[in-house]
This record gives sequence, C-alpha cells and structure tokens, in this order.
Amino acid sequence: MKLNLSQDALGGLLLIAAAAIALIWDNSAFAPYYDALLNADGTISVGGYGLSKPILLWINEGLMAIFFLLVGLEIKQEIQTGSLSDPRNIALPILAAVGGMAVPALLYSIPNLGDPSALNGWAVPTATDIAFAIGILALFASRAPASLKIFILTVAIIDDLGAVVVIAAFYTSELSTLSLLLGLAGCITLFAMNRFGVRNTSAYLFVGLFIWICVLKSGVHATLAGVAVGLAIPGTRDKGGHSPLAEMEHNLHYPVAFVILPLFALANAGVALGDVSMDTIMQPISTGVILGLVVGKPLGVLLGTSLAVYGLRSALPPGLTMRHIWGAGHLTGIGFTMSLFIGSLAFSDNDQIAQVRIGILLASLLSALFGWWVLRSASQVNNTSPVL
Repeated sequence: MKLNLSQDALGGLLLIAAAAIALIWDNSAFAPYYDALLNADGTISVGGYGLSKPILLWINEGLMAIFFLLVGLEIKQEIQTGSLSDPRNIALPILAAVGGMAVPALLYSIPNLGDPSALNGWAVPTATDIAFAIGILALFASRAPASLKIFILTVAIIDDLGAVVVIAAFYTSELSTLSLLLGLAGCITLFAMNRFGVRNTSAYLFVGLFIWICVLKSGVHATLAGVAVGLAIPGTRDKGGHSPLAEMEHNLHYPVAFVILPLFALANAGVALGDVSMDTIMQPISTGVILGLVVGKPLGVLLGTSLAVYGLRSALPPGLTMRHIWGAGHLTGIGFTMSLFIGSLAFSDNDQIAQVRIGILLASLLSALFGWWVLRSASQVNNTSPVL
C-alpha cells in the first residue's frame, strides 16, 4: 500500500485526537453520556429479520470487519507483489515479527502466572498498530532511511496476520456448527468466484456480508470475515491495468484511516482516571502489558532480526543498521488499536478492561517516545541516510 507520508501523519494525529477526546469525555461531567451512547442499541432489520447490538459492538465487530478487510487486502498485495513475494527477503521480517510477538507474550505472562483469568490477555501486547506506528514515524522520524518504513510496515502486516490466527484460535466463544458451516460455504464461494475470474467487487462484498452474519452468529469473531473477503479479491490486472484488489485497497484507505480507526479509538480508549493510581498501574495485567509492549517488542524484534542476520545470513534492508531496527522495535510497541481490540476480546470484567486500557495507553506513549529517541540518535550517527 503506497501512502503519502503526510497522510500517514494525519492518520496518526487523528488517532491521538480521538483517544484524547475519549479520555477527556470519560473523565468529565459528561461521562454518563459517553457510556450511554456506546451502550445504546442500534438495529438493522430487513422484513422480519434483523440484528440489534450496542453501538460499541457495531463498531468493534462491524466497522472493524472493514478494517480487517483492508488488512486482508494488504497481506495479499504484499504476498503477490510486495516485500513478502520474494522468499529471499521474507525471512528477516518474519523472524522479527515472530520475535516481536513471542517475547511480549512471555513477558506479559510472568507477572500474571498465578491468575488464569489474567493470563487470558497474553496476546494483548503482541499486536502492532500499523496506522499509529507509521504515523509516528512520519511525524517524528523524517530523517530515517526510506527502507525503514517498508520494514515496519512488513513486520506490522505479519503481526496482523498473526493476530488474525490468534483471534481465530484463542478468542472465540461457544461455536454454532450450522452458522460456522454456512460461513465456510460462503468462503468457498468467494474463492470459487476468484478461481472462475469474477472481478466485480460488489459480488465479493455481498457474499462477504453473508459470511459476516454467519460468523457473527457462529461464535468466531466476525471481523475474520473481512480477512476472508480481502484474501479472495482478485489481484491480477486486466489489459487496461485495472486491479480489483488495488482499487479496493485505495478506496478503503481513507475511510479506515480517517473514520473507522478514530471511531474505534473514541469508543475504546475511554478510561475513568479518577480512581487510577500508581497501584492501578502496578497491577499484574497493566504491568504485563507495559512490559510486553515497551520491553518485549523491541527485544523480540532485535532477537528475531539478529537470528536472521547472523544465523541465516539475511541482509538488513538498504540503509538500515541494528540501531534502526531497535527504534523500529519500539514503534511496533505502539499496540493501541489492535491491542485494545484484543483486550476487548480477552476480558469482560470492567476492572481488568480498565487495567488493560491503562497499560496500553501508557505503553504506547512510552514506545512512541523511545522509538523517536532511538531513531533520532540513529539519524545523528548516520546523517547521510536518505530521507523518507
């Protein structure tokens, strides 16, 4: 996905603004209206059939399915023509991403070993917020090598793919076999359409809506329907150079970056800070999230990259040093949207959710600051690097 850096920066600023508004709103005299709005029922019905859910769930399961549709498109684009298309280049970002997921999960688990309920959040610090990480890079690290953005984007996309697997495998409720089979039939239909050369994206979206409803009813998280649709959209170009995948990816970028993700942040970043103290921050869940994102992410990315470079003889991307990788690791510690999303699946207890949100907000802020500081020092060491 080719993005203008000013657009990336604007997307990052909107996320920051939405999170700040949520925090201010939920700690003001108007806090009851914040909760009432998110818990108000929204209903969509056709004839005698319909779905009724709180607005919060429409955002988290409906609008975020569109975000995951974009994720699916990005993954397919990278596999077909991007940095994941060449086996010689794929080992380094894969190992960096795997390290950036495994080490945070391990560090989160250490302070939570005695609490099986708290351990359910082990995947919270494994995620990376692509929009925030690239936005912070665009805002504060303009002297970084151009290849750094590609590296972070690739690692974050692999992170997202890992998050999809984690959500499907570990964060599902009781399954409805009939709904799951109907959703599977819809997925088979999607890939049959691709196989037989159907290029009308409206047809894919119609089948995708059917899959979303089935998956929503099945107990598997409904956002996975978006990934299935994204992977099924044809990526080949016709004689006129038109690609349904590229066109849909382009069309979705603006509403996702400038509407859907800020709305998600507004709905999920609200935390009542009145009772928050150092003791709250030091709770095992908050501590685990902070350790995972602030320490585990850069350490895991460094370890994975070192294994690729020194063990498999992979080459670092042009212009990058291990100091850049260190800084990139900190930026992947900006979990924010994806971490909040996984946290909403992992916990239902309000106290645990508050601890997760506090940990994510604080850890993402620290990761952004540390990433800026490391990349700034790396640019000073190598001030001849090409700019982004």
